[in-house]
Amino acid sequence: MAFDFKNATRSDLKKEYDRIAKDMGDDQFFTKKELNHLPEVLGDGEQVLAFTSGLMDGNTWLITLTDRRIIFLDKGMIFGLKQSSINLDKVNAVSGETGIMFGAIRIEDGATQREIRNVWKKTVVKFVNKMRDALEARRHPTAAAAAPANDVVSILERLAALKANGVLTADEFDAQKAKLLAG
Repeated sequence: MAFDFKNATRSDLKKEYDRIAKDMGDDQFFTKKELNHLPEVLGDGEQVLAFTSGLMDGNTWLITLTDRRIIFLDKGMIFGLKQSSINLDKVNAVSGETGIMFGAIRIEDGATQREIRNVWKKTVVKFVNKMRDALEARRHPTAAAAAPANDVVSILERLAALKANGVLTADEFDAQKAKLLAG
């Protein structure tokens, strides 16, 4: 079920951010202001898949992966907000590297290459992998849609085998088949 970032309470947002941070290994320490601002930037129904933080252009940025785009947010120390994003359809490549404690993530679109440095080592691979998976899902949406159809076919095949082996009667088989095909 989708989480409603735009209408969630502060408490529910904190729980969701904590869940994502735990999954990613991010401590949220340097990006609390950006996370508080994130719901204002998200589109209706847009889902946050992952986030991390690092240095880009001399400032600490929150890098957020959603099901639609990558959002870069930098909320200044006192005032101001820098924001940019790249639609996932425009991303050409994503890569990462790790060192002793920190690493870097590189995101390339047709026009630019963004490099985020001083990313916690433990989040680099997780973020890059989640981004790779999101890119794959955007580029091949039919593969995700075809999977349920394949599941129905395999279930029908198993039901037919159960019927052939006498485990199911013809009426039981027909009832189960009707349930499956009804959705």
